[in-house]
Amino acid sequence: MAKQNFEDAMARLEKITRELEEGELSLEQSLKRFDEGIRLAAFCRNTLDEAEKKVEILLQKNGEVIAEPFSEDDQT
Repeated sequence: MAKQNFEDAMARLEKITRELEEGELSLEQSLKRFDEGIRLAAFCRNTLDEAEKKVEILLQKNGEVIAEPFSEDDQT
């Protein structure tokens, strides 16, 4: 299987969501799409968690540039 990327996973997840919302799938098809959607959502969540860990904010302190971990409190 080819390595999945975040953008493709999100696009597929959006398509699955639309298909499920339309209600035109059989029960079996709906369950398969739901299962795939759960796996895609977990992949996307893990990808975002990893990205958040890598994000650093550079701050100027005492004339030095210091890297600090990203925190949600810094968002406005």
